[in-house]
Parts: sequence; structure tokens; C-alpha cells
Amino acid sequence: MNQLFAAVCLLVLQPALVQAQSAITNARAEATIQQLGTAFVQEKSHVGLSIGIIRNGKTSFYTFGTTEKGKNQLPTENTIYEIGSITKTFGSLLLARAVLDQRVRLDDDIRQYLDGDYPNLAYEGKPIRLVHLTNWTSELPDNFPDKPDAYKQVPQDSIPFRIMNGLSQYTRQDFFNDLHAVTLKAAPGQNPRHSNVAAQLLGYILEKIYQMPYDELIKTQIEQPLAMRNTFSLPQSADQFAIGYSGNGVQMPAFTLKAMQAAGGLRYSTADLLKYAAYQLDERDPAVKLSHQTTWGSPDSQAFGLNWFLHKTIDSKRQIEHSGGTFGFASYCDLYPDQKTALVLFANNSDQTTQGQLGELSKKIMDALYGEPAALTALKDALKKRGYAQVINVVKDVHKKHPELHLNENYVNNWGYSLVGQGKLQEALAIFKLNVSLYPTGWNTYDSLAETYERIGNRKLAIDNYTRSLALNPNNTNATEFLKKNGEGK
Repeated sequence: MNQLFAAVCLLVLQPALVQAQSAITNARAEATIQQLGTAFVQEKSHVGLSIGIIRNGKTSFYTFGTTEKGKNQLPTENTIYEIGSITKTFGSLLLARAVLDQRVRLDDDIRQYLDGDYPNLAYEGKPIRLVHLTNWTSELPDNFPDKPDAYKQVPQDSIPFRIMNGLSQYTRQDFFNDLHAVTLKAAPGQNPRHSNVAAQLLGYILEKIYQMPYDELIKTQIEQPLAMRNTFSLPQSADQFAIGYSGNGVQMPAFTLKAMQAAGGLRYSTADLLKYAAYQLDERDPAVKLSHQTTWGSPDSQAFGLNWFLHKTIDSKRQIEHSGGTFGFASYCDLYPDQKTALVLFANNSDQTTQGQLGELSKKIMDALYGEPAALTALKDALKKRGYAQVINVVKDVHKKHPELHLNENYVNNWGYSLVGQGKLQEALAIFKLNVSLYPTGWNTYDSLAETYERIGNRKLAIDNYTRSLALNPNNTNATEFLKKNGEGK
């Protein structure tokens, strides 16, 4: 093990283990977290919830619901959950370590580390590079075997069992056979798109670089230095495991496939993943610092590090996050280095909304801990006085008094759609116009504005804005379909 890595881990580990001292010192924040957690598990599709918080080196844990439907079995901070795609950040950390050890470079062509000839892993002479495997721009398929239509006629809750059964016999050689058959449709490094294949391929490359099985790399380079329990080889029937469910309440199969281990196969308790979060939060290890540097995009709108999503909060604080989902679990890891705070959230149910709900829950907890940012309060107050029709000028005026005010594209877009959901279409229209003024080169800003014009029946302006969106992103199928229906497309 690298000595610097071990020493840094020991430094980080000490504050992470101070469990006797609570991260929450405000009684109102404590009560709010309890209310939020209770409300979460009372929703029909939810089963259990575990939350871990580290703040200025002090930890707190909160648990709600049950580990298994039909039982009154409250989770604990040691209850083990599947962490899904948060697993990908572990591979990125190993890659960052390999870069610092001068074993690889981020811009290396991945074919340097593959056996055999792969002329297909380049597009018009532009190859997939190691960094592309970690910032979602590899252009590789999401999954192998790549058969998107294979389960169209299969009931939703039966699909995970079919997938697990199919992958149980899927070998490393099968993976590389499928890799040989890939055809890239665009140059790597441009268009972010989720790919479990990219993460699994990075795992295989790391095995070759270090001449060590992937699970052994995780164990020796991350788990042991951070005193995290190795759980991948534990039987699923162990008492410490939560049982995972679909959104319909059907018990899901355990996600323990070697064929997907590097993409989403790790499992931890809240206590253990919070140790990892504390280590990531600290950033004293150069490998952690490297994995948090922007490799695509900009934190002002959308950015990636090495498998971490990079953002600015509304008051310009750094946010580094990643979520995960398997067939029966959802997870969220949320880091705020400027505030020395990290949150880990687990739920033992999974549907299309659960990861997003955990993200929203994390934000609400941060608001409970730190209060609403002054810039946001000023913006709300000014809008009440002057109205949404003046929102562009309001934002400019508030920004003069609060230069830390930061409205990223997704934040404003979600704000607009929340107003749409409330039936406030004119207010939503004003917010989408604001987003276009802030991000005039963002194709999605015009798409959302066009969609709102479509809702209120202004066909001409809907066409104009869909046309602008399509010019910025020719792959915007939403715009293409609307324009065809309205006689404007080919």
C-alpha cells in the first residue's frame, strides 16, 4: 500500500470515528431531521431509511422504517445496503492513485491496457481515453449485453430477475467479446451519458495495472485503511443486511454479480460509507483532490470530476455528489467541503424517483443545519415585492448585494417545472426566460421554454424556441417530434 495513502487515511479516520459527539447541536435541526425521515418512510413505496452526517469531524446517525417489510426491525448505522453507482467513485479513486503513482495518465488511450486489437474503440481517429471512462463521455453502451428491447414484453418487477439470471453466467470473456462488437456513434469526450460498461471496463483495466483482483484492490487500498467492513463476500442472509424492494413492494434479487462489481456491486452500512465520505470530504490525499477536479463541463452549470458530480450551491459553496440505485436500493453521498459536512443516505426500495428523493432530502437536511442562504432569502423577498414578470431584473439587483448568488441551469429549470406543477404557467414562463438569459447556449433552456409556450397555446413561440434548442442539440428528440407534428421538421 502507498505509505502516503495509508497515512492520510489514518488522519481522516480519526474524526470519522468520533461517534460519541453529535454533528447536530441545534434542537430545531434535530427535530426537522426526525420529521423529514419519518415523512419519508410513511410514503407508500418506501420501506426503510438510514442517514449518516459528519460535520466538523462529528457524526450523527438517524434510522427510520424497517429493514424488512412485515417486520418491526429498525435499521441501525451498521445495517448494510447496496450502494449502486456510488461504487463507481471507488474505481475512480483507484485510478487517481494509479495516475499519481505514474502507472497511467488520464489521457491514455484505453486500448493500451486491453489485450488484442480494438479499432472500434475510436471514432474518426479519436479514441476512448481513461478519463472518458470516469466522466460519462466514453460513448460506450450503458450495459452488456446491449439489448435495449429484450425486456419490452416482460412485467416490470420480473425484469431484475431475468437480468440477474442472464448475467449469472456472463463471463469476463463475454464482456470483451461484446466490447469488440461496439460501434461508437460519436467522438468520446463530448456527450455525458451513463455507462455501467465504462465503469466495469475501468475495473478490468485496474486489475491489469495492479495485477490484483478488483475486490482485493478495494479491500487493501480503501476498506482496510479506512476500517470499513468488506461486505461483498458476505452472504445476503446475514442479519445485518436490509432487504431491497421495488417501488411496488416486490422483494428484489441481491445485486452481487461479479460481472457488474465495479459498476455498482459494493455494499456498506451507513457507518462505513460515512468513513469513506469523511475521507473524500477532507481532500488531504492528492488522489481525492484529483478525483474532485473538473474533467468535463463547468460547476457553474454541469460538471464531472472522476465519477463525481460537481456543483455550486445557490450561495456558491462547493457540492460534490453521487447517487446510486440497484434493483431494490437507492443511495446518495453528498459532500460540502467548504462547510466540512457530508451526508450519506440509504433507502431499501428503488424506483425511478427514489434517488432524486434522497437528493432532495439531503438538501433539506443541509437547510436545517445551516438555514436558508441569505442570497436565496433576498431573492424570494424581492420576487414577492416585484413579481415574477421582473425576475430577470430582480436577479441582477439581488446579485449586486449578494455576489455569491448562483443560479445554475438545473436549479432554475427545476424551479420552473415546480411552478408548472402548481399550475402557475406565467410564473414558470418567466423562470424559463430567466434560464435562457443566464444560459443562452444551453439547449435544454430553450426546450423548457418552448414546452411552456406549447402548454399555454403559443404555437409560434414554441416553434421558435424548439428550433433554437434543436440547433444547439440536433439529438433533442423532444424538439424534433414537436416540429414534425407542426409541419416544421423534415
